[in-house]
Amino acid sequence: MIDLHTHTFFSDGVLIPSELVYRAKVKGYDVIAITDHGDFSNFDFVIPRIKRISDELKLEYDITIIPGIEITYVPPKLIAKAVKYCRRLGASLIVAHGETSAETVPPGTNTESILAGVDILAHPGHISQKEVELARKNNVYLEITTRAGHSKANKHVAEMAKKYGAKIILNTDTHMPDDLLTTEKVKKVLEMSGLSDKDYKVMKQNSFEIIKNLKD
Repeated sequence: MIDLHTHTFFSDGVLIPSELVYRAKVKGYDVIAITDHGDFSNFDFVIPRIKRISDELKLEYDITIIPGIEITYVPPKLIAKAVKYCRRLGASLIVAHGETSAETVPPGTNTESILAGVDILAHPGHISQKEVELARKNNVYLEITTRAGHSKANKHVAEMAKKYGAKIILNTDTHMPDDLLTTEKVKKVLEMSGLSDKDYKVMKQNSFEIIKNLKD
């Protein structure tokens, strides 16, 4: 299994990175990305620590660990600056906290995140045709999520992505141990999103495509 959106207690998760990684390994994960919430107040604190522990743990547990960040509630016009800064700090994967319908995310976040070249636009909510087409053009992957609240827009995201040619992936947005991916969760989210097993195979391929193209 592969999951490119998880959190530890470096933001609002409940587990330290070591426990999160080991629990994922036990659940059958092959790849996990640690993408704690960040803005300019904590980028330089979180990213180096996640990178350091990721390098240590992947040797111990034989699991691919990707150090990343979820750029969260950064004013839209500063997102491009944030992406460049996080890359310099060593974040291999950049996720943007999209305009989920479950929260009051600043308008323009979806568009500016895509233009800034994030890898994944997480839970993008009622994303527009223009934004989906822009994601396709800029090779930004749209997230289908298992997380309650954010997942209410999954069907819309999936339909728009299929219609306008953007790529989708499946992530958990894990904050607690029980959030980690299971076969049952995959089946449930596929059903509620109007997706098939064939779509899931494509989403997994898309996730591995992201990994292949990551900047070290």
